[in-house]
Amino acid sequence: MTSEQRVVGYGGMWARPEDDPRESGNPVGELATIREYLTNYRRTLALKCEGLTPEQLATRSVPPSTMSLLGLVRHMAKVEHVWFQLALEGKREPRLFWSAEVRDVDFDGAVADPAVVAEAFAAWQAQIAAADEWLDRATDLGATVTLSWNGDSSSVRDILIHMIEEYARHCGHADLLRECIDGRTGQ
Repeated sequence: MTSEQRVVGYGGMWARPEDDPRESGNPVGELATIREYLTNYRRTLALKCEGLTPEQLATRSVPPSTMSLLGLVRHMAKVEHVWFQLALEGKREPRLFWSAEVRDVDFDGAVADPAVVAEAFAAWQAQIAAADEWLDRATDLGATVTLSWNGDSSSVRDILIHMIEEYARHCGHADLLRECIDGRTGQ
């Protein structure tokens, strides 16, 4: 894509303010602020994937990287599961899109198959819903939990801020991946 072909602004590349699903409020309190940031980053990743075919979603960045938008969705489903279900809920169940024997299952398994795309988005949405249910009950951000996989302790606050950081980093990746696919930038 040459600089003459690059289109920015509302020409199909950015959501108009009235169509942007993200909220920009004035949340009251620490938990409300954390939830707004987390929700908006989740919505940003969804915007980056919006309207793409399975082939486009599975398009990888530059070799040797296996990163793709679909891989990021699978990865964030895994991250939501690990931190909300395994760490904060204390569940003992297999991790999503993970294998001890194979590195980067979340990214390597992100192939241009409609069933894989549907599974990834369904898993991600299910994990977001489960996380939001946990957040609805959250009261003490200073409480600590013991991580089942290494025995370390972490505060609820640290885990929630880590989730924002995780999404922020990967939304930056998603922005670059989407721009390479069709020129869409920003937001």
